[in-house]
Amino acid sequence: MAKRDYYEVLGVDKNATEDQIKKAYRTIAIKYHPDRNPGNKEAEEKFKEAAEAYDVLHDPQKRQQYDQFGFNGPGAGGFGGGFGGASMNMDDIFSMFGDIFGGRAGFGGFGGSSRGRQQHRGSDLRLKVRLSLEEIAHGVTKKFKVRKDVTCSHCHGTGAESGSTNEQCPTCHGSGVITHTTQSIFGMMQTQGVCPTCNGEGTIIKNKCKHCGGTGVEKGEEVVEIKIPAGVAEGMVVNIPGKGNAGKRKGINGDIQVFIEEEENDTFIRDDNDLIYNLLLDFPTAALGGEVEIPTIEGTKLKVKMEAGTQPGKTLRLRGKGLPAVQGYGRGNGDLVVNVSVFIPKTLSREEKTAIEEFKNSDNFKGDAATKRSIFQKFKNYFS
Repeated sequence: MAKRDYYEVLGVDKNATEDQIKKAYRTIAIKYHPDRNPGNKEAEEKFKEAAEAYDVLHDPQKRQQYDQFGFNGPGAGGFGGGFGGASMNMDDIFSMFGDIFGGRAGFGGFGGSSRGRQQHRGSDLRLKVRLSLEEIAHGVTKKFKVRKDVTCSHCHGTGAESGSTNEQCPTCHGSGVITHTTQSIFGMMQTQGVCPTCNGEGTIIKNKCKHCGGTGVEKGEEVVEIKIPAGVAEGMVVNIPGKGNAGKRKGINGDIQVFIEEEENDTFIRDDNDLIYNLLLDFPTAALGGEVEIPTIEGTKLKVKMEAGTQPGKTLRLRGKGLPAVQGYGRGNGDLVVNVSVFIPKTLSREEKTAIEEFKNSDNFKGDAATKRSIFQKFKNYFS
């Protein structure tokens, strides 16, 4: 199925509120729920498509990045990396968005499958990383030693002592949910919720692991390698899926959210994907013209010919010599903008003063009326 705009999938406006997005997702999920459409592959794909759209749009951070970058949002593989594929099955979707349906992603009266069994998801971790402008220009791989919840080394995540087996929950008989039937003005209504005895897992541990107390996780450390794409900016968040805290009893791992901070650069000023460089030009070159060298973020230098009579405030734009767009999204590389300043020395030798005095009365060094008007207009534009 071709990827569609997330707002189009849910049928909402780009200014939709969180409640409107939640309501729209619930309506679509009910319509295409597998219990209502058994064996219907197309309905299942639409159900997954809606879940992917909701996953992004209900999260303010993901939504902001999607609005800015589209499907190529910062992070591994863009948005919705696991949805609809082998790594994200229906049980995963139900466990992530069960709260939309009052505790379970199933619906009373549509059949009581084992799909309601709870699968624990580990919490996300947050890291900050400070990057130099050179690292941002090329992308970088950083390694972090992260202290987090890892799978219990004693029970290997089962939560049970070796040789002990889990038993079917006597309350829900393995379904992970309990059904309540109530009488209403519309007739008999069924609602389902998470089983309070087994917390939705469908089984109970007879002999809990003495090392982790039955949680299946313990505190540990892991060296995590994080790839930061080129072109990121201050305030962006790169999501690393599956590297957060381990889920209890072989549940789903959380993610690591990497918050980008940007170091100041001594040579360039960043303006979105453009880089601004201030060229301090000596007076003779400004007056006579000549060749100058301009540094680039690549570490090389470009030779640029300056025209005779170059004025302070003149700008040159070197196309494509700025920063790349994140994951290639946008118009490509930014530009290197060169702002020209002319250096006027504060102290002069006697010989230098004598030489300059000779030009003092020359009309060429006073500027004509057109030049004065041009400089005054630039001065006005600066304050407008």
